[in-house]
Amino acid sequence: MVRFLIKRLLHALVVLWVVASLTFFLLHITPGGPFDRERRLPPEVLANVAAKYHLDEPWWNQYTRYLTGIVQGDLGPSYKYLDRNVRDIVADTLPVSASLGIFALGFSLALSFPVGLIAAYYRNSWTDRFCLFIATLGISVPTFILGALLIWLFSLQLGWFQAGRWGDINSAVLPTATLGAAPAAYLSYLLRSAILDTLGEDFVRTARAKGLKETTVLFKHALSNSLIPVLTVLGPLTAGLVTGSFVVEYVFAIPGMGRFFITAVTDRDYPLIMGVTLVYTALLVGANLLVDLLYSFFDPRIKAQ
Repeated sequence: MVRFLIKRLLHALVVLWVVASLTFFLLHITPGGPFDRERRLPPEVLANVAAKYHLDEPWWNQYTRYLTGIVQGDLGPSYKYLDRNVRDIVADTLPVSASLGIFALGFSLALSFPVGLIAAYYRNSWTDRFCLFIATLGISVPTFILGALLIWLFSLQLGWFQAGRWGDINSAVLPTATLGAAPAAYLSYLLRSAILDTLGEDFVRTARAKGLKETTVLFKHALSNSLIPVLTVLGPLTAGLVTGSFVVEYVFAIPGMGRFFITAVTDRDYPLIMGVTLVYTALLVGANLLVDLLYSFFDPRIKAQ
């Protein structure tokens, strides 16, 4: 296990280095600059700004400085938000996005498992078809349309929940449902398919031949052996939810990391774009590593080599 962890950690470092390098070079070869405006600044002002942020140096010096800062935990200053470091912006906004993502993940798991189990138990019935219809609808409807519909119905018409901002449970209900709807639909559909495949295995037929109840076969035998496909997608899904949805945060005016990433792209704030991308990659790699460790826990046949 220790050897496996060391190998995966080294692999994670390589992935982070590749992503950081690709982001750096793609941003620097893109036409235009971070301080280009419709009304051009005087040349002496541009020269002073470039010198302040070391943009007048050769690209290899900027690249070395960027990697050195990452190793030291310094993601550089923001070009848009003056006197603020990217590390401080991430530290302020990541907890908000993480809270929204954790709520959405809990909502997805709490909704997908009952729906998937009910659809598998009543397979090929009207209940199964209704669950599949709801799952397909949840996957197909874009988040910005679903968010707008939820705001119109539960905030403007019924007045039950707050339409925007972030601060209490009342303001978290609608964005949580909006962000967690599509993952819940996808997980329920995936769990149903995995359970139906498992129900055709020999050990399930043996359990039925022993006279076990169908609910016991479903929950004790089929469910535990159907979690591997769910765990496989749960890693990147968790990382995506924890970092927050750019669209959902923008629709509900949530001060999370997603909104800063959108403004960073439009403002060509290179350090902020690279910092947020690196944080997302680190969370994705960590979530996948956790999923690999959970494989052997849920399925003893899988050994960490």
